[in-house]
Amino acid sequence: MKRYILPILLGVICVGFVGCEKEALDKNPLDKLSSGEFWKSKQDFDMALTAIYGELQNAMFSVGAPNWDVLTDNGYGQHNYWGSQAIVQGNISPTSGGYISDIYNSSYKGIARVNIFLNQLNDFEGDEIDAVTKSKYKGEAMFMRGFYYFQLYSNYGSVPIVTESLNLENQIQPKASANEVFEHTLADLDTAIINLSSEVYADNGGHVVKSSAQALKLRVLLFAAYGDNGTVDSGIMAQARDLALEIMGSGYELSPNFEDVFKDGTQEGNPEIIFSIKFLAPDNSTAMDQWYGDWVVISPLQNLVDAFDPLDPRLDKTIYADEVNFDGNIHSPSNGLPTGFGVKKFLSPGLMPYGYSTQSQQDWVLLRYADILLMYAEAQNELVGPDQSVYDAINAVRGRVEMPFLIGLSKEMMREAIRHERRIELAFEGLRYYDLKRWRIAETVLNNVSDGILEYTFEERFYHWPLPQSEIDKSQGILEQNPDY
Repeated sequence: MKRYILPILLGVICVGFVGCEKEALDKNPLDKLSSGEFWKSKQDFDMALTAIYGELQNAMFSVGAPNWDVLTDNGYGQHNYWGSQAIVQGNISPTSGGYISDIYNSSYKGIARVNIFLNQLNDFEGDEIDAVTKSKYKGEAMFMRGFYYFQLYSNYGSVPIVTESLNLENQIQPKASANEVFEHTLADLDTAIINLSSEVYADNGGHVVKSSAQALKLRVLLFAAYGDNGTVDSGIMAQARDLALEIMGSGYELSPNFEDVFKDGTQEGNPEIIFSIKFLAPDNSTAMDQWYGDWVVISPLQNLVDAFDPLDPRLDKTIYADEVNFDGNIHSPSNGLPTGFGVKKFLSPGLMPYGYSTQSQQDWVLLRYADILLMYAEAQNELVGPDQSVYDAINAVRGRVEMPFLIGLSKEMMREAIRHERRIELAFEGLRYYDLKRWRIAETVLNNVSDGILEYTFEERFYHWPLPQSEIDKSQGILEQNPDY
């Protein structure tokens, strides 16, 4: 049974967030609280915090996160969700829409909610929220803001940094440099780390904990560590390595079964999960099984299938051929399979047959321990080469699925082994596109895909997307477009 503290109130918690909807100025809406009536009690802040968590349920960050892999050599998106086909083909412009505009707008929507929350929290003077609770609230909000700024940093580079509630006087903000956005993201996550609980995520009722913020910071550091040309910054990489070691000593371990991380019923209390986006049917369900098990939103490419060792059990747990088969329980997708394959990794065996009425409640796992081990192995290998700790980390991930241990590799060979292991272990978790970008090998990999349904085109300028033209147009000349667009 799924049990967690975060209440399912997401459909009604626009209250208290000024600007969620435009209302008549001369009267309070009858179905919502005005901002003057809200922010009066601890319950109000709990509801507002739930709404902030709820923003992460945006499909791009949760149920639709596997779709990021269709921008890579891992898969094809036949339904063109978020304009993926144009991105794959190199048709990226300030007016593209889809991912190009939605990540920008959704991130600032989430940031706005956090900024309002933090401003109200700072001004709250009631006795109902003590210093410990206020600190916890601040840490959770800062984690969320750090998450959104990382989305902006990793996709656009140079963007405005907004840390206060906006009004008519300050609503147009200039861009900060990419490095300033990076530093601000780290600062938000450092504040979260200081203020959050040290218990493991499974023991904190669905709320982020210190190690959640550390894991997200680790991801940010590794993204930045390769700079603009793929050359490792040893200072940033050392920070990443040391942070990974701290997380590795904080009480997490690999789930005994690889598939248990992704299946409803085995996620609650799972020792591997460091942060997940929560769902609970029927009121807070998703279309996960319908999308991937019936509509075939993602079609894995043959080259990914071939990248799995034939003896690797993760292949059957990640990808299905022709039909979904769980121990003889079969579902035949209603949509065609352009490549002959579909994504099995996140499907619920007990919800067949998948269709419009399927109510899926798998949590979307955003941070997990296997990724930490692979990030540690990567950082340590880049700093000192494949010492025993590097072998221990990557072989722990391989050993969980009874794959042979790696031995006797050079630094360069281990680098390729770690990158390959990430592709296999983390397939369709929305990380491959960012891995290719941070390693600065996206041109090499994507422009050489030979088995894609589409022709792949990746140009150097695509490491940073353009800002949405609509934002440029309404900025009165203050907001500058990214170079080369």
